[in-house]
Amino acid sequence: MRLFLSIIGFLITGQINLFAAEAGMPQLDPTYWASQAFWLILIFSLLYLTLSKMFIPKIKESIDNRENKIKDDLDEAQKLKTIAEQKLKEYEATIEEAKKEVQKIIFESKNKLISEIQNKKKEIEKEIDLELKNLDQEIVNLQKDSVTSISAIAEEMTSKVIEMVSGEPLNQSSIKAAVLESTKKNLGKYL
Repeated sequence: MRLFLSIIGFLITGQINLFAAEAGMPQLDPTYWASQAFWLILIFSLLYLTLSKMFIPKIKESIDNRENKIKDDLDEAQKLKTIAEQKLKEYEATIEEAKKEVQKIIFESKNKLISEIQNKKKEIEKEIDLELKNLDQEIVNLQKDSVTSISAIAEEMTSKVIEMVSGEPLNQSSIKAAVLESTKKNLGKYL
């Protein structure tokens, strides 16, 4: 469509003397159009060749280099991501192993502590049993000693009471025999 309009415009301007050319605008004068077309074609051809041979290859090379760098960076990022994921898995595995080890240590320590507590408890129970036996023996000894003491006190008091009542001291052996017989009868109930 542009080409068609350009051709029509060229034909119209070629037939008519333009008012501007008469007024002093030589670029609109059809007699100069051939030289203008030559210089136009020459300048645009040089411009096209300069752009296509010098600037466009440099721009294309720069774009290609940038694209290659981006691809390399993406590849390296993918490798680093893979390494990071692997390290994360190793870290998680290490954490899980450490947790298991801690649980094992806690379990062993707990069992060891329970065992030590049981041993201490047994030792304390043995000491308590030994102390109870000693106390029982002391109680038995005190009972025996108390019987002896009670007998001695009873003999002495009986002797004094009889002496006070009768006015004369009684034989110690007969008092001792009477107190001993009375203690055997009555103390058996309490001991």
